[in-house]
Amino acid sequence: MMRVLVTGGAGFIGSHITEELLAHNHEVAVIDNLSSGKRNQVPAGVVFYEGDVKKREIGNFYSDFQPDVVIHLAAQVSVAKSFQEPLNDSEENIIATINVLEACVKHHVKKIIFASTAALYGSPGYLPVDEYHTVNPISFYGLSKQHAEAYIKMFSERYGLPYTILRYANVYGMRQDANGEAGVVSIFIEKFLNNEPLAVFGDGTQTRDFIFVKDVARANIAALTNGENEIINISTEKQTSILDIVKELNEITGKNELPVFYEERTGDIKDSCLTNEKAETVLGWKPIYSFTEGLKETIYYYEKEMLIQS
Repeated sequence: MMRVLVTGGAGFIGSHITEELLAHNHEVAVIDNLSSGKRNQVPAGVVFYEGDVKKREIGNFYSDFQPDVVIHLAAQVSVAKSFQEPLNDSEENIIATINVLEACVKHHVKKIIFASTAALYGSPGYLPVDEYHTVNPISFYGLSKQHAEAYIKMFSERYGLPYTILRYANVYGMRQDANGEAGVVSIFIEKFLNNEPLAVFGDGTQTRDFIFVKDVARANIAALTNGENEIINISTEKQTSILDIVKELNEITGKNELPVFYEERTGDIKDSCLTNEKAETVLGWKPIYSFTEGLKETIYYYEKEMLIQS
């Protein structure tokens, strides 16, 4: 059993990780400022601290909980917002990470696990992208995560703080907020269920590597005891196009919705797919959900949410 502190643990991915940690009998605490996370997504049995990871006050939370491991998810995750507000993006993703790292060193945390992103790779030179691919982000979001990774590695070299950096592919699943900046899957599901038109930016043939949030949570559990000082892709190693999502949703729901096409967005790449061979070798992890299985579970969740709200 470990004492694990999760920053951003009231959010989409963080809440699933806290549930998985509890299922493995770990003691869990969450720091979240609830700017995008929701208090009711923090499971019972989890210590909750409402606070901002950019502020020095988080040291008080470390003192109180005394974590063995910190899983750092709190971040600004919107590519579009990173272009609109690059200063805020850097504060949320770089300054906050430095503050978390300083608290880890001061309070003798044994390891930090960091949620990074495929956005670091930029436009891929080859597919699937492995961890040795050149890092060349084309968004401020990707750039801020690149700098956060660099700080983690330097803190490790300077202070001996072990780390595992997990570079997520495109995560989807339950609790992803379709009302704010969200993944295309949650947005499309909400549009489908409300019989609203589907907006596709570009021609819809662009592909992503969609990884189910429960598989991501499992990867974080594996990283508690494996992958020291490693950078590891967390992915399915499969390409799914935006039009494929529409097709899958139509088949699952029995509808025949057609997308509405718009100009492609700044900072969006054409294709993305990450290898997961290193994750299997180093973490002993591989995804267990197919895209169809994850999509069905996610649709079921949103259908239940709509019934509750109606």
